[in-house]
Amino acid sequence: MASEPFNRPNSSSSSFTLVGVPSSESFPTCWGILFCSGYIITLVGNGVVLLVIGLNNSLRDSIHLFLAMLAIVDVVMVTSIVPKMLSIFWLKSTEIGYMACFVQMLLVHSTTSVESGVLLAMAVDRYVAICHPLRYQAILNRQTIAQIGLAIVVRALLFIVPLTRMVTNLPYCRSRVVPHSYCEHMAVAKLACADPRPSRLYSVAGSSLIVGMDMAFIAVSYRMILKTALRKKSCWKAFSTCGCHLCVLLLYYVPGIVSIYAQQFGSGISVHAQVLLADLYLTLPTMLNPIVYSIRTKQIRQAVLELLFSRKIHA
Repeated sequence: MASEPFNRPNSSSSSFTLVGVPSSESFPTCWGILFCSGYIITLVGNGVVLLVIGLNNSLRDSIHLFLAMLAIVDVVMVTSIVPKMLSIFWLKSTEIGYMACFVQMLLVHSTTSVESGVLLAMAVDRYVAICHPLRYQAILNRQTIAQIGLAIVVRALLFIVPLTRMVTNLPYCRSRVVPHSYCEHMAVAKLACADPRPSRLYSVAGSSLIVGMDMAFIAVSYRMILKTALRKKSCWKAFSTCGCHLCVLLLYYVPGIVSIYAQQFGSGISVHAQVLLADLYLTLPTMLNPIVYSIRTKQIRQAVLELLFSRKIHA
């Protein structure tokens, strides 16, 4: 007898089963240790950044406010997936409720869009600071920063809310086993007994537009920064800083783009590799961002040392 479709959370069988990392069931403890270690590093690193920015009144310029936004987004992003992944690897708790799955989907994909927007805002901030230093305060004042932050969040919601609604409204009557470590929208949509192509095409088109636009503006910003740095004969510092930033950007964008297009159009990439790529672009950059963007910043590094030093004095 065919399974009946469900699309209501009050159904007793309204849940999905997450596989984790497919074809890696023989060593789940290792994956758990790996992701747990990364999660702790992410929480500590971003927590330190938020703490020093919150306590230090001198860290209120635009770049540090953008760094605080990035830290908040990173914490929300990894917290939306890693605890559930650890319960899969260590506790064999693979089931996730119907509504919980779509809430996780909303959080994951909205934070990825917000993160891309914040990375673009930070690149523009560095462009204005280096190429137009005399107008920096006038261009990037508190009101402008608030408007940029609001625009980034609104853009993410305008993209992901319709997508989540499209996937939520699909009837699910086939296998409810999601071959993924979290409720990735394409992996969930493939389980529907209706045609999932509209939501998948919307996802690819929207993701391509957001990522393509952000990457283009980031590339232009860094090109102008390097061009200005070469004129000022400070190319070594500029190459060092931009090189680190671009490496983290590539770790964020490339696995995500490959994962999206591989799932949509099919490729020689195995499901195992696709899931690892999706997990990589959500967890690795969030662990590296505090180091590359924040701790390497002189003001934050000094604020961290002052915080540690003052604690030793009062101990």
